[in-house]
Amino acid sequence: MIQYLLRLLVSILFISWIVGSLVFLLIHLAPGDPVAVMLGDWASPADEEVLRQKLGLDLPLWQQYWQYISGIVQGDLGESLFYQQPVAMLIAERFPYTLQLAVMALFIAILIAFPLGIWSSLKAGKLPDHFAMSVSLIGVSIPNFWLGPMLILLFSITLGLLPVSGAEQPFSWVLPSLTLGTALAAILARMLRASLLEIYHEDFIKTAKAKGLNNRLVYGKHALRNALLPVVTILGLQLGTLLGGAVITEVVFDWPGIGQLLVESIQRRDYPVVQACILIISIAYITINGLTEMVYAWLDPRIRLAK
Repeated sequence: MIQYLLRLLVSILFISWIVGSLVFLLIHLAPGDPVAVMLGDWASPADEEVLRQKLGLDLPLWQQYWQYISGIVQGDLGESLFYQQPVAMLIAERFPYTLQLAVMALFIAILIAFPLGIWSSLKAGKLPDHFAMSVSLIGVSIPNFWLGPMLILLFSITLGLLPVSGAEQPFSWVLPSLTLGTALAAILARMLRASLLEIYHEDFIKTAKAKGLNNRLVYGKHALRNALLPVVTILGLQLGTLLGGAVITEVVFDWPGIGQLLVESIQRRDYPVVQACILIISIAYITINGLTEMVYAWLDPRIRLAK
């Protein structure tokens, strides 16, 4: 376990360096000047030069890169060009909102997907199976940027049951979480059904039935646990995406998370914030994937992390 955790830490550090370097180079090579965005079109060249020197944008690219990497090593993500405050503070303010949205979306997805997938697998080839898979296919096909406004139109504007946007009111998280959780639930349901149907034909399931075990024990304990490995893979990848910031959903619902902060910072050419947001997203992916392998080992004792 210790060896695995050390390898995971080395992977996080190495990939974070690669991602941070690529993002730094691509941002600085992209067209657009943050000084012009901050001062507007009517600023004089002298004012622009003063601000550029203040922000350190007049330095050669390699010096800016060295300052950026040195700051990350020391735990300093820099200072926002637009907000004029530490980037770490902005991330700390926004990340809890993204975490809340990710957890609730994951909860909704599991709440829908597991009963739907299990029911569909037990009724394979019959009408309930066709109905469940048709519903999941619709869920996979509907894009978030369309589903979000439709939910707002129905539950907020027409019925007046839920807030339109923001995160201030008690049930503001319901619509964005439902938007994210619907597509994820559809994917999980289809994956769980396929995995269960494959497990049902294994010898150990036939043996359990031959021993006279009831169906709840056979399907609930033996089949479901072994069918969860591919489902855990999807959960890990999707949770990494959600923690990285569901950009479209956060923008549609004006949710003050990492995704919305990233979009705003790209529009404002706020280099330090963009770099930090993408770095957080990459670290979230790597960490979640590493934890997913640990869950693998718990679900299937034959898997050893040391290997």
